[in-house]
Amino acid sequence: MLSHSSAGTNVEAPANHGITGCATDAQAVDVDCITIHQTRPPSPATSEDTVVDEETPLLHRTKIQRTTPLPMVQLSIVLLLQVCEPLTSMSITPYVNQLVGSLKEIDTGEGKEHHVGYYAGLIMSLYFVTEAITVLHWSRASDAIGRKPILLLGLFGTSVSMICFGLSRTFWGLVLSRCLCGLLNGNVGVMKSVMGELTDASNRAKGFSLMPAVWATGATLGPLIGGTLARPAERFPGFFSGRFWQEYPYFLPCLASGAFVFVAFVITLVFFKETAPRRQCRSNSSHSEDGLLSKTSHEDSERVPFRKLLVYPVILSIVNYMNLAFLNIAIDALLPLFLAMPISVGGLGFDTATIGYIMGSYGAFTGIFQAVFFPTFVRICGVRRLFVIGVAVFIPIFALFPIMSLEAQKFNVNGFTWACIACILCLMTLMDMSFGCIFMYITASAPNKHALGATNGLSQTAVSMARAMGPALATSLFAFSVQHNILGGYGVYAFFIVLSCCAVHLALRLPENVWDSE
Repeated sequence: MLSHSSAGTNVEAPANHGITGCATDAQAVDVDCITIHQTRPPSPATSEDTVVDEETPLLHRTKIQRTTPLPMVQLSIVLLLQVCEPLTSMSITPYVNQLVGSLKEIDTGEGKEHHVGYYAGLIMSLYFVTEAITVLHWSRASDAIGRKPILLLGLFGTSVSMICFGLSRTFWGLVLSRCLCGLLNGNVGVMKSVMGELTDASNRAKGFSLMPAVWATGATLGPLIGGTLARPAERFPGFFSGRFWQEYPYFLPCLASGAFVFVAFVITLVFFKETAPRRQCRSNSSHSEDGLLSKTSHEDSERVPFRKLLVYPVILSIVNYMNLAFLNIAIDALLPLFLAMPISVGGLGFDTATIGYIMGSYGAFTGIFQAVFFPTFVRICGVRRLFVIGVAVFIPIFALFPIMSLEAQKFNVNGFTWACIACILCLMTLMDMSFGCIFMYITASAPNKHALGATNGLSQTAVSMARAMGPALATSLFAFSVQHNILGGYGVYAFFIVLSCCAVHLALRLPENVWDSE
């Protein structure tokens, strides 16, 4: 309770109540001067112990939680940037296997079609290898110099590398262009940091629900662009009949992707406002009349050393993110390879356009589903349960691949095969909700808001290493299983089913509540 001093000049409170007072007149207590420092609400009193006095409304007021409106303009720019990575990475999936097979230095003659898997997986993996080397440094740099410069550099690097990829006519040219993209692209971790700074605990689920949805938009546009615009001299001879388009049959989809990223670069340069706390403080200190300078504690303003990031919440969240990303990228590599390979070697023998439409339809469906239903699923299931469910669906996804292959070998591609493909795409949509969940865990695990960039950079470094291993391991195991007839050529799927079970076990170790709401 509040008590007046005998001198009638001060308002005092016991220290264990966490209430401080300021000097006031004894006849009129100014409650606006009183600050409540409680981090947890007091235990509810029984009805006979309840005392209603001047303190009661003040305590009730602390229990009211209002949802902060999302800053839609800045959020829209971040979501536009989020489209760029899946668009550029997924645009090559419909044709990368055919591109590798057309290279003179790759031996894919009769009986050696499975060699394509080795080289295509290597090309996809090298992007993540080089990204893993630099992404933590880019994220920590964004803590120091701001998010905007790093975002702009990443967009520029992605645009240039896509043009180089389309102009490459050798295997090593493809490798170098993908490595360039990974080295210059620090945007993945930085964008998650920006999302954490644009949201708070009251609207974070809603904000992060948009990230998988927008990612799915890029995953829709990418395969459609790649599958539709590849080999334009054959598909659109009236418009692209020149010699250039015959010599560079995959330049047009790369040009379209690079142009999209360049437009995002211009929009970011002109309209995006800095969100990094230190950069905000420097900017706001010169415009103090705007009243936008937020007061932060000395503890929060200190840069967290790297070793202090290695705490249990951060490590457990990152390990689960790694498992999810590894299994997801393995499917992203296996599915187009499985669809492209001949039926005789365990695939379905689809052409690039069909593969593009399949991958594009998945992206469209999951994008709509995430945007509409993710907050509802989080509210009903809880963040951890939804994450566990999303990880668990990897088991039936991998199990459906050999079922489709056996069916196609006996009866060719039929309605049952297409039903299995549709089932895989639906399960992948459910799995995609796990990304929004784990992003919330990682954001909440940061020691303080000034370590958010470093925390996301560390997570993205670990995930990039997992994604670097995923495509190469998945496609190589596919080729190895077929070549040596491991479990009838389906050993790769058994391997990933076992890994999926291990991932479910680790997912169950996450706390029921996100770290900052425990």
